[in-house]
Amino acid sequence: VESVSVALVGTTEDGMAGLAVGVTFDRKHKSSAVALVRAGSAALGGKGGGGRPVMAQAGGPDGDKAAEALAAIKAALAG
Repeated sequence: VESVSVALVGTTEDGMAGLAVGVTFDRKHKSSAVALVRAGSAALGGKGGGGRPVMAQAGGPDGDKAAEALAAIKAALAG
């Protein structure tokens, strides 16, 4: 299996956002899903997030900043 990182952002009609990040087991020590979801959550106005090194979730009140959340995760992956 190739190394993979996945991030999904969903928004609600009232502007809230939910974020989920997953990474393959071989990436978990280099790019923990928890660290990545926290980077994305900050862009959404959230205060954290959590889960396991391979799967984490968070949310925030600024759903209109979904693109910024994904950009923050991409930047965190680039290191």
